[in-house]
Amino acid sequence: MASLNKVMLIGNLGKDPELRHTASGMAVATFSIATSERVKNKQTNEWEKKTDWHNVVLWDKQATLAGQYLTKGSTVYIEGRLQTRKWQDRDGNTRYTTEVVGNTIEFLSSKGEGARSGGGDSSYEPSGGGNYEEPPFQDDDIPF
Repeated sequence: MASLNKVMLIGNLGKDPELRHTASGMAVATFSIATSERVKNKQTNEWEKKTDWHNVVLWDKQATLAGQYLTKGSTVYIEGRLQTRKWQDRDGNTRYTTEVVGNTIEFLSSKGEGARSGGGDSSYEPSGGGNYEEPPFQDDDIPF
């Protein structure tokens, strides 16, 4: 049986990335990003903004780049997989954390927004701004 674990997100950082290094010296960056959507309140019939927060972990070169170039509010594209970790809190209770382990990151914010653009391959080319627009739907895009 086949399986797939893939996540693609475009959102804004809630705070600056936290950059650390493992005992072997590998960089690891953690941060959270917010994604938002507009939903209609069925009771008031008004549009409201709904925000979800996603914990992100990056490793090695991507972690270093994130630590250098991302700041609170930066817009990023993250592609990766979901991972759930089990851990013990200070009181000995078992806790679970689900996070996105990124394997591709693209910096979408313009220079004025406190972040440079770059790809998961450590390039620093400008992406043309932080405004992401969904391409218009085309019937001929459907393969059947």
